[in-house]
Amino acid sequence: MDLGLKDKCALVTGASRGLGYATAETLAREGCRVAINSRDPGNITSAAEKIASETGSKAVGFAGDVTNAAFAEKLIQQALDAMGGLDLLVTNAGGPPVGSFESFDESAWQKAVDLSLMCHVRLIRAALPHLRKSKAASVLTVTSYSTKQPIPNLVLSNSIRAATVGLTKSLALELGKEGIRFNSILPAWTETERVIEIMTARAKANNSTIEEETDRQSRESPLGRMGRPQEFANAAAFLLSPAASYITGVMLTVDGGMYKGTL
Repeated sequence: MDLGLKDKCALVTGASRGLGYATAETLAREGCRVAINSRDPGNITSAAEKIASETGSKAVGFAGDVTNAAFAEKLIQQALDAMGGLDLLVTNAGGPPVGSFESFDESAWQKAVDLSLMCHVRLIRAALPHLRKSKAASVLTVTSYSTKQPIPNLVLSNSIRAATVGLTKSLALELGKEGIRFNSILPAWTETERVIEIMTARAKANNSTIEEETDRQSRESPLGRMGRPQEFANAAAFLLSPAASYITGVMLTVDGGMYKGTL
């Protein structure tokens, strides 16, 4: 299937590794020009160079912290200057810390709000004037299946990502008449650096090994394993693409069946 992504301009945040990187690379393989972002200048430059080298598509990297309120507009402008337009936006950021409700103070909650909600708000707000000029405008927020099925010891993520799901659905309803689509992917356990960090914390708490914790978590999937970043990226590229032109307001679990609900 031709996804219709050739020559589209995409910005993907949180993209020096993991789900963001896999998504940006997949979009580039489909012919998109991509701008990617993460906090570390060296990592994001290396990631962009690797994508460009392996796909033959234009890829540029911009360093900066998406939790910084002033950075969103700067990043959108950098992407526009580099690519000449903006058709696709993927708002993605690392998750907040692991811990129970009583382990977090007011400051930790505010930082988590900036990371898991407000970065989406600010990036979308800054991008909207430019997305309105596109004939194939599409936004994808990256959240978590924990918005449907809370994960133990991830109270910050469970709580705040749910607000981003609400934001995504609201914007799909509000801006559909302008031809801008909004969807979210709710990944479950996927083989990323972030998940390794969580498995490491569990192993320490349970006096076990990372391998034991990974195996235990994998057994929750009917497929008997965690997901792979490429499997997430394949779904992301489709939802972003003109091939999914009548799909908006969808909260798609890419979870190997780990979510046990029916809705």
